[in-house]
Amino acid sequence: YQYLSRYKREEDLDHFLFIPERTEGTEEECLKLLLEFCGRHNPSWTELSNFTHFLNFQLSKCEKSVFCSPAAGEDFQGF
Repeated sequence: YQYLSRYKREEDLDHFLFIPERTEGTEEECLKLLLEFCGRHNPSWTELSNFTHFLNFQLSKCEKSVFCSPAAGEDFQGF
């Protein structure tokens, strides 16, 4: 939710890191955002679950990647 909400507001994500302890938004807002970005019309709970697991996996890998670090962002902005 933290990434998707910032992405939707067109905020810079190059220096943002997910903080699990940070609670943002309501359950309703989170569900609406997931439905919007899921890419499926009327997705099942399984499809939403798979989407969130895949997105979480990809974002975790991105945060740990040297190519996506803030230092690399100076040379490759938006990469």
